[in-house]
Amino acid sequence: MAPFEDNVKSTRDRVMQTLLTRDQCTINELAKAVDINPISVRHHITKLEADGLVDSNEERHGVGRPRRLYYLTERGREQFPKRYVKLTLRLLEQLKESMPEYMVNELFSQMALDLAEDHKNELDGLNVEEKLDLVQDLLNQEGFTANWERKGGTYQIHEASCPYIHIGQDHPEVCSVDQTLISTILEVPAKKIKCKLSGDSHCTFIITDL
Repeated sequence: MAPFEDNVKSTRDRVMQTLLTRDQCTINELAKAVDINPISVRHHITKLEADGLVDSNEERHGVGRPRRLYYLTERGREQFPKRYVKLTLRLLEQLKESMPEYMVNELFSQMALDLAEDHKNELDGLNVEEKLDLVQDLLNQEGFTANWERKGGTYQIHEASCPYIHIGQDHPEVCSVDQTLISTILEVPAKKIKCKLSGDSHCTFIITDL
């Protein structure tokens, strides 16, 4: 029985680790990330909810039925060591004490510019929506849970989760990374109209000049 129990625990840990990294996920997103079928994921989620480690809410997502997003409760987050967050916060505090504000902001912007530069060759010949697909993929690779939609004469990019959310609570300038990445890839300004740090359920950028 031990190997089976170890495997169950491992899958449970991977589900929780994914929720820690991505903040919020659907069952299908978790299944893809953990590489097991959605039925098995739902089984683990049900147990995690019963243990008070996971909770969920509904989010309206364009036309159709709302989707259910799962996230770690405070008790669930307490299962993980927070040293990496504390270390990052200390590093940022040291940076802000030793560098002017504009240099700190430039540092975050440069991170996004470097990432965009790595994918510059992939932009050749892409139309608008193909560029949006590339942006979506890059954001998801960075730990966001992102998708885009066309809304009237504009495009909107939604981020249901953010890997920087806990850092951003004390250092909101970190939010410039994804905004700069989006603007650089699309070559037009992306305006943020919703932000999780402001209490919204997700971050949303609107692009009007494509």
